[in-house]
Amino acid sequence: MNKTHPQRNGDVATFDSTKSCSEERARCWPPSCTRRCACILATALLVLTATSLAVALGLLPRAPVNRFCAASNNQTGFLCDDRASCVPASQVCDRASNCRNGEDEQEELCGDLPRSFPGYLVFHCSDPAYWIYADQRCNGINDCGDCSDEMGSLAACPPCGPEWWSCTPVLYEFCSCIPRRLCRDGVQHCTTWADEYICLP
Repeated sequence: MNKTHPQRNGDVATFDSTKSCSEERARCWPPSCTRRCACILATALLVLTATSLAVALGLLPRAPVNRFCAASNNQTGFLCDDRASCVPASQVCDRASNCRNGEDEQEELCGDLPRSFPGYLVFHCSDPAYWIYADQRCNGINDCGDCSDEMGSLAACPPCGPEWWSCTPVLYEFCSCIPRRLCRDGVQHCTTWADEYICLP
């Protein structure tokens, strides 16, 4: 007499080729982990580790980091890796590290100025041959040489602030305002001499 032994489905690992990978992965989580499930989990872990290593070594491009920030006096700045330090635009690529890890002086950022700069760090003067740092726009000083960083639609600067006196300056250094500290100093700074007779420091 032959004895037959019933087989329990739980003891045999079977894989139905009609099931999707996600269904198979869902079955893989312990306690019902099979050899095939372990292989799928190991492969996923290996792919994740390899991708992370490739990004860390620079073999795959990293997602661009938004480094825009507002530095002192609400001027445009460059955000350091610590996500807390904000370096004024004019101190980026000045050959002095202002970020702890020196990211404000890296070759990929400073190698081909201004083309290697993010756009928010640059102001292009009306003469295409000239550019200045974005935080030099509307600072009261004629940094472009033609006042396009202080006057007109390109710059869109607010009127002279309380520390400035509005006039037509005689000095090339200023555009439409002079610092109030120059008022009544015995030297002509405005074409009308208003800095010596009307302006109060």
